[in-house]
Amino acid sequence: MKALIFAAGLGERMRPLTDHTPKPLLRAGGKRLIEWHLEKLAALGIADIVINTSWLASQFPEQLGDGERWGVSIRYSYEGDRPLETGGGMLHALPLIGAEPFVLVNGDVWSDYDFARLPREPAGFAHLVMVDRPAQATQGDFALDADGFVRADGEDRLTYSGIGVYRPQLLDDWRSHSSDAGADETPARFRLAPILRAHMAQGRITGEHHRGRWTDVGTPERLAGLERELAGA
Repeated sequence: MKALIFAAGLGERMRPLTDHTPKPLLRAGGKRLIEWHLEKLAALGIADIVINTSWLASQFPEQLGDGERWGVSIRYSYEGDRPLETGGGMLHALPLIGAEPFVLVNGDVWSDYDFARLPREPAGFAHLVMVDRPAQATQGDFALDADGFVRADGEDRLTYSGIGVYRPQLLDDWRSHSSDAGADETPARFRLAPILRAHMAQGRITGEHHRGRWTDVGTPERLAGLERELAGA
């Protein structure tokens, strides 16, 4: 099994910290944010990891190298100077990932979620780890029903954690579900959420509710809060 770490974002809300450092390379708890993921993936036995890059892309191989220090192999999917959004970034990385299910992790989140709980073979096209809505996202993203299916609408909406398992087949017919202006560019630039919602209607997206610790490290204030939390752990 392989893994894809999303690390191509511009980190605009994190500035000035991201003026010279990509957000996943910022530190919390004595480690770069992305290192927490690399350690957990390595412990799970996932040795082939793809990292997509754009903003300050050269810093990733400079800081992380080929992954040898974690016992993994890192390859980089460079998207150019402008990130390709979540869907475009995944599509662009698929040649490095192959045809089998893979773990996807956002490089700018931190969680105590145990990656060993992730299914190696999702029942549908994706299995999403959901968390309680944080203060900055009061509306939530999706609902999780009693049978473990993720729905686009419903009561008690949760927030997608940025952690999940995906099948590449999710993107087989992505153009039918995307209206993003960048979809016709080369390479294509489009969001993943509309494709997920389309397949939710057909019961192809499952999920689980993680009730433990999770932080979307999107601002300097949240990074400082995570630093305090980890210092007191």
